[in-house]
Amino acid sequence: MAFLCRNAALLLKSSRAAPAVLAAGRLYSSGGQYEYILVEKRGDKSNVGFIQLNRPKALNALCDGLMKEMGQALDAFEADADVGAVVITGSERAFAAGADIKEMQNRTFQECYGGNFLAHWNRVSTVRKPVIAAVNGFALGGGCELAMMCDIIYAGEKAQFGQPEILLGTIPGAGGTQRLTRAVGKSLAMEMVLTGDRINAQEAKQSGLVSKIYPVDQLISEAVKCAEKIAANSKLVSAMAKEAVNAAFELTLAEGNRLEKRLFHATFATDDRKEGMTAFVEKRKANFQDQ
Repeated sequence: MAFLCRNAALLLKSSRAAPAVLAAGRLYSSGGQYEYILVEKRGDKSNVGFIQLNRPKALNALCDGLMKEMGQALDAFEADADVGAVVITGSERAFAAGADIKEMQNRTFQECYGGNFLAHWNRVSTVRKPVIAAVNGFALGGGCELAMMCDIIYAGEKAQFGQPEILLGTIPGAGGTQRLTRAVGKSLAMEMVLTGDRINAQEAKQSGLVSKIYPVDQLISEAVKCAEKIAANSKLVSAMAKEAVNAAFELTLAEGNRLEKRLFHATFATDDRKEGMTAFVEKRKANFQDQ
């Protein structure tokens, strides 16, 4: 049974990670060491990692440097035992208006294929802790793809989503054709990818792309509240739950059910499962220790 918990246990062991990762963890506490993002911890218990894209003149276009910094910040939050969830956001005008086209304009096929261009963008989707995208304004191209890499998407009432790469003579390259189709279905995904048309926040919620819509000025606080609620649970069990839900996109129903059952059984090897059920029976609030 212990081996079934091994992957989830890595979430907690990461706080004793290699010095390079721990050094990254100091970046958000000391401040001023990121060029393209703002990083801090939020919540009443400072248990929510908060990353804000900060390229206002470029509408938060996703350049290579920004995405590398994003990976560093996420590594730091993964290594922080106090952080239980992460919120990623942009500005009120733009979550991210797309990839930095000027940066990729003159790239060749050989450079893209040989260097596996955009591969490191996927770091957002491999974070073990839950990640919430708080989307105001434009989430286009790479911005829409970045939001879809997150586990939950909250949208401001003026948000717009789209994959306009076809208008530039290319196609989505960071999961747009795959995650969008799984989120909204083939017909709408095809329409968005083939025409470059956008959908608004209400259409995104109706299609299943986002879970909730809030007024622009309330979006971030509501996303942080959700992250605080998640962080109050067992981080170990949250990692198991996230793994199980994500597996639904990769496995058959039978295989997914088997994985879910194994992870469910694995929770019975944790102290937090015992504490949670005991607290319920005793009619008190559970005190999870992430063990």
